[in-house]
Amino acid sequence: MASAFSHAVAALGIGACFYTPLIPKRVWAIGAICSVVPDLDVVGFDFGIRYGDFWGHRGFTHSILFAALLAAAVAGIAFHKTLPSISRFSLWLYFFLATASHCLLDAMTDGGLGVAFFALFDNRRYSLPWTPIRVSPIGIGRFFTARGLAVIQTELLWIWIPVGLLAGSAWIIRRRDFSASDG
Repeated sequence: MASAFSHAVAALGIGACFYTPLIPKRVWAIGAICSVVPDLDVVGFDFGIRYGDFWGHRGFTHSILFAALLAAAVAGIAFHKTLPSISRFSLWLYFFLATASHCLLDAMTDGGLGVAFFALFDNRRYSLPWTPIRVSPIGIGRFFTARGLAVIQTELLWIWIPVGLLAGSAWIIRRRDFSASDG
């Protein structure tokens, strides 16, 4: 898995594409939380759930269906009243992309059994053919080691820089659109 830090950074970068000043900051905080929720499946190890099982690590909680269901639940519960600054569909789409980005990033790591993108229908695990991101150790104690530093280095290159470019591009496009509407 990529680190929780980088999953949250990816969610915030995706949020830049939806940004308007009127959207409450809690939308972005909840998006960041959605991006790390799939890794709650690691508690299954404590209950004897094996890695490759449906409920195992990178199983159902890393699927596209789970991302859609979590996005619907969060949008419906946390934002049961519509926000004037963002449509309900855009809110759902942001939470969906924030959660689904977790699965994509994990499929780009160089370790593990892959990701069950299609869980519920197919429990096979898939990795992308290109896996430049070092797999993050599970657990805070193991993360703050030399191995964790190596993970952060690859994440800076393959996640943080592209996310910064995405956010910067969204900002430039938004400014250009705003300037065009003023003139």
